[in-house]
Amino acid sequence: MKMKKILILAAILFAFGISNAQTLRSSSYSTIGSISDEGTVRNSSHSIVGYIQKDGTIRNSSHSIIGYITGEGTIRNSSHSIVGYVNKDGTVRNSSYSTIGYISDEGTVRNSSHSIIGYAKGVKKEWAAVLFFFFIFN
Repeated sequence: MKMKKILILAAILFAFGISNAQTLRSSSYSTIGSISDEGTVRNSSHSIVGYIQKDGTIRNSSHSIIGYITGEGTIRNSSHSIVGYVNKDGTVRNSSYSTIGYISDEGTVRNSSHSIIGYAKGVKKEWAAVLFFFFIFN
């Protein structure tokens, strides 16, 4: 009986570990969605709206490819044209290399005027840039 309880507890803990997701928040700190460690993007109603795969492929909810994260933070659309860049320091730039925003190590997302537009704590900077600047999932 004790072994059965241990197995059930282990299964519950494993399930919680798999479903770990980071909450995406607006500037007013309201929940706008989440992204799992595996890259599943959900809106505030918990509906799947897209995916960011480990290889950098970005897909919509129908699994169609809409973009890519390549190289050192280069963001490309489905035609492989560059739409932007994310520098290691969190500076987000458009295809013309103009600064359009910033993502701090703590996950604060700011526009080019340094105003807070959201929060993505615990989310990779490239993923946060995709979600807040380049491919807005609704």
